[in-house]
Amino acid sequence: MASRKSPECLPVPAWRAAGLRYFSLDFFYRQRFGCKTWKISLDVGHSCPNVDGTIGTQGCIFCNLKASAPSRRLAQAGKSLLEQLKSGITTLQAKRKAEAFVAYFQPATNTHTQPERLAELLELVASQPSVVGISVGTRPDWVPESILEVLAQYTRKIWIELELGVQTIHDRSLSWLGRGHNWRTAQDAIRRAADRGLAVGCHLILGIPGETRADVLRTAQVLGGLPIHSVKIHHLHVLVDTPLAEMWHKGSIRLLERDEYIGLVADLLEVLPPHCVIERLMGDAPREFLLASEWSHEKSAVLRGIEAELKRRDSWQGSRWQNTPIET
Repeated sequence: MASRKSPECLPVPAWRAAGLRYFSLDFFYRQRFGCKTWKISLDVGHSCPNVDGTIGTQGCIFCNLKASAPSRRLAQAGKSLLEQLKSGITTLQAKRKAEAFVAYFQPATNTHTQPERLAELLELVASQPSVVGISVGTRPDWVPESILEVLAQYTRKIWIELELGVQTIHDRSLSWLGRGHNWRTAQDAIRRAADRGLAVGCHLILGIPGETRADVLRTAQVLGGLPIHSVKIHHLHVLVDTPLAEMWHKGSIRLLERDEYIGLVADLLEVLPPHCVIERLMGDAPREFLLASEWSHEKSAVLRGIEAELKRRDSWQGSRWQNTPIET
């Protein structure tokens, strides 16, 4: 049996040596690609099996694709994949001084297609000289071996990340969210994708009604024992034209307050392993789509609050990480 090492016994990660409190996506990209790198949201036109009738028609209770995916609401909507990509590159070169790009197949379920079609899309973006990686967003229950084989083949050409909407490890919460899959399915998808050499990213939602702080930390601890590359942390917020909006209008749900969220994110970061990239610390949405929470519009202030909370605690990502797998 492998011995357990406390965080103090492990080598100081490069991001901590650089004075950071957590392993940011920007830091990872600079390490991996050697320059300023940015993700470009792309819409390849796929649907979701939880909406189109394949496994369901209601969708997740929080989902409004136009609100969460810029590529379905901004000027690039309706453009070809290559047009979207080139437009994004031009914009981010000017606005962010980016030199390299990760093509992000973002809205809907981007493995909900034939393997041959996915291969065509991967080849198209991988052939662009400034594209150094591809991130494919999907559901844990929609990663058949035929799709993983295609993605694995492309790891020989370019860095590939598979982003899975895990959200939580608790089945009661997954059911309440209307996800249409359970934790066992997500765990299986993570392992199979990692075994293929893919970088596996996991989306998490904080503030699910009925989940306690202990539940959230349990999710982080269990995920930290799996072969994941990154996490995206979101707060449960209410978007127009969603089942969650109906619940909110009826007053049947309670959302996290800003300071609650800041504390919970800090707690979660402390128990995540230091080698896990933190791709996002909160979600956001345009004003015309957001009903609640109002503090979602204060993204910069919330991010500063998380940094300040970690500093107040004299803490950092992985400070309470236990270097041993946790069974579920």
